[in-house]
Amino acid sequence: MTISSSGLRQALDQLAELHTSDATLEEAMQRIVDSTALLFGVDATALMLVDRDQLLRNVAVSDRLARTFEELQIEHGEGPAVEAFEDQQVVPADDLAAEGRWPSFGPAAVRRGLVAVLASPIPYSEQAVGVLAALSSARHPWEESDREAIAAFTDLAALLVLNAMQARERGRLASELQGALDSRVVIEQAKGVLIGRHGIAPRQAFERLRGQARDERRPVAEVARAVVVAAQRR
Repeated sequence: MTISSSGLRQALDQLAELHTSDATLEEAMQRIVDSTALLFGVDATALMLVDRDQLLRNVAVSDRLARTFEELQIEHGEGPAVEAFEDQQVVPADDLAAEGRWPSFGPAAVRRGLVAVLASPIPYSEQAVGVLAALSSARHPWEESDREAIAAFTDLAALLVLNAMQARERGRLASELQGALDSRVVIEQAKGVLIGRHGIAPRQAFERLRGQARDERRPVAEVARAVVVAAQRR
């Protein structure tokens, strides 16, 4: 399916009122997800924001397939949304059955009925805070118009996040996102310690922190803080 420029403009015009409406951030995100699903004609869409453990969590979805998407990426620590979030660029996957970029996530997703994904990062303050993803249960050759369309929707989501974070009285979702941004600082510091100590990649460093946190039943940020403090004492 090719996204028409007129269809995209119409959808964005309908959503533009969210900028000045009384809708909560949660309500606005859900409208973006619903409009994205309608415009793309896909099986599901998901809008994810990072949590305090720097994991992408659904905040608005159009179908249960999006919940599968969230679960699999957290379980395997890889996937289109993880890559879009970390690299801060649109990531297309036309056919996960023939995809080699995510050796654990890809086969698991296909077994659960998820075959194609288009993921776009939501930017905020020179970094990503989430991802908007279009999901299909069949092979889907994403075209340039698709990439441009989902980028436009994520720009709108980013504007809503910015407004919510700057509001005098933050809602629940904005407050949780601030907590995630605060946690990111110490987690990035701990990743740097592990990278320097063991010569591993950033994603491997994070997985080490996450694994230790899971084993000790502690928040990742708490484990990260302990790593940083220990490094400072050396």
